[in-house]
Amino acid sequence: MKNNQIAEYNAMLRNKSALEIVSWGIARANGQAMVSTNFRPFEAVLLHHCVSVQPDIPVLWVDHGYNRPATYRYAEKLRDMLHLNLRIYIPRLTAAHRDAIYGPIPGIDDEAELKKFSTMMKLEPFERGMKELAPTTWFTALRKVQNPQRAQLDILSEDETYNAIKISPVFYWTDTDMEDYLKQHNLPNEWDYFDPAKADEKRECGIHVK
Repeated sequence: MKNNQIAEYNAMLRNKSALEIVSWGIARANGQAMVSTNFRPFEAVLLHHCVSVQPDIPVLWVDHGYNRPATYRYAEKLRDMLHLNLRIYIPRLTAAHRDAIYGPIPGIDDEAELKKFSTMMKLEPFERGMKELAPTTWFTALRKVQNPQRAQLDILSEDETYNAIKISPVFYWTDTDMEDYLKQHNLPNEWDYFDPAKADEKRECGIHVK
């Protein structure tokens, strides 16, 4: 897809609702749409939109083994509520095995070790999942307000790594927008979340970095 075509689509989608954006993306996917999740706060918003349009849409989740108990409970609750077609991918090593060999999760200042951790525990299983599911359209919960890297993106982009069109239907939503949607549809949320591959909210783990 050419850059001018991407720009045209983004201009068109900017005034559409998130549900309209999801419907548009799934209609173009020829049965090969997918949504990724990490069950962080507000993930129920995107998942609810996607299953509302395609109930059996594959939901790719990398369980790196370091999620907090609340995140696992949240994942199971949403799986039951939304009847998610959850596709779980796990690293080649368990968390206990990795810790025994390489030590604890790297600290925020150890960029090199964080990158190694992310590659081993998050990117490798994610890449495996993307290869097996082979989506042409990939829905994400990326939002402009999340960090400076994401603020430079838009609703639609081309991900050359996975040869897919990446669509972020709630890209321009605020936290208030997300909270209002959860209340409107009686959806749960969970704040006890930690991503060991990022160490803080301003870093990217690698999945959404060119």
